[in-house]
Amino acid sequence: MISNQIMQSTIDGLKAICGMDLCVCDTEGRVIVTTNEYGDKGLADVRPFALSEADSQQIRGRRFYKIFDEDQLEYILIISGDGEDQLLIGKMAAFQLTNLLVAYKERFDKDNFIKNLLLDNLLLVDIYSRSKKLRIPIEKKRVAMIVEIDGDKDANVLEMLVDFCSDGMEAFVTAVDESSVIVIRSLEENETAADISADAERIHTFLAKDKKLPQVLVACGSIVNELKDVSRSYKEAKMALDVGKIFFDERNVIAYAELGIGRLIYQLPVPLCRMFIKEIFGDRDLDEFDDETIKTINKFFENNQNVSEASRQLNVHRNTLVYRLDMIQKRTGLDLRVFNDAITIKIALMVVKYMRYMEKLDF
Repeated sequence: MISNQIMQSTIDGLKAICGMDLCVCDTEGRVIVTTNEYGDKGLADVRPFALSEADSQQIRGRRFYKIFDEDQLEYILIISGDGEDQLLIGKMAAFQLTNLLVAYKERFDKDNFIKNLLLDNLLLVDIYSRSKKLRIPIEKKRVAMIVEIDGDKDANVLEMLVDFCSDGMEAFVTAVDESSVIVIRSLEENETAADISADAERIHTFLAKDKKLPQVLVACGSIVNELKDVSRSYKEAKMALDVGKIFFDERNVIAYAELGIGRLIYQLPVPLCRMFIKEIFGDRDLDEFDDETIKTINKFFENNQNVSEASRQLNVHRNTLVYRLDMIQKRTGLDLRVFNDAITIKIALMVVKYMRYMEKLDF
């Protein structure tokens, strides 16, 4: 169905060209959009005209036209004005509105199809038959991207992304829930994951310019080669969004291929995580680690256990860092300078982060 905003814009444009007032009603005579306040004048004739067999009719100085959606009568167009041009302008206006109906119906059908495809609500045979009817290629490289606006989708974000993607980006934009917008990006054969990352950055930059929007997050799934696999790319993008919030909270754009060990930890059941932490640390509470200790551990890992480089970046003396590492060993029983111990505490800290995130969701 055509939105009232689009229909109003269309008849305003037509009036600007021809200088005649137009009004679109439903079949009961209720005004939908108009370029002039008709009141009840002339609208009493809508219902009798709708029931007649005529497709157009001159009634009391106004010309009435029927607008069909296939064989179903949807709207009545009323055009006022004098002169021989009234008939021609009316036919052109009716033709324009009919074409809008066809275009928006196709858009609605595609939107409905893509939503059901993403949610795995279609059988394989339905995917092939409906995609053929909607002229959507089966074998084409695609990727799903999810755009989340701080957990709550702004009312205009969908429209903003539709306009943005229409400028040089072959993509279909839709939404399946109230928290995010999905972009299904079609790729050329020579395009790669690097091109997807660049597009995701462009989307983030574009939306981040709007100061009214809170934090913008963009997550990408992996590239798929067939239409039936788009739902898998969408699920991967959803996982990337969640894992990014847990382990990469400093990043605004995250791809499924970049999740690393975070992807594995995210799929662990919480009871198993608790058992692991209990096994490694016993009754010791990791909450006793202050921000300075966490920063020291992370910087030590970032520099591949290089004491000299880590101390330089932490802006502390080498002996100070050694002292901190000794204190961590005393409190945890693990020496970060030993490879196996370093892996254990790295995974343990990620598991704790994951458990805290899941506890917030449960709360």
